Amino acid sequence: MLDRAPFLFFNKTMATPNRYQRVSLFFAYLFYLAAVCCVAATAWFSWTRGGWAPAVAAFAASVVFFIGAGIVLHVMGRADIPNLKVDR
Repeated sequence: MLDRAPFLFFNKTMATPNRYQRVSLFFAYLFYLAAVCCVAATAWFSWTRGGWAPAVAAFAASVVFFIGAGIVLHVMGRADIPNLKVDR
């Protein structure tokens, strides 16, 4: 019994994600990729134009936006939403 104790609370099966959750998870991964690209662009513009260039600030702000939006979309895509349809 003790060897199964950690899994007692995780026996509940998750509902299958609907189409909108899959789309939101896809865009979350896309936003993470965009954040990585913006980090690379921030580093490149910082090395070529200096740290005080407006492009560096713009890409750094884009990194914050894409990571934040990616986290929100990831949570929406992985949420366990019950089926709220009324069966008659």
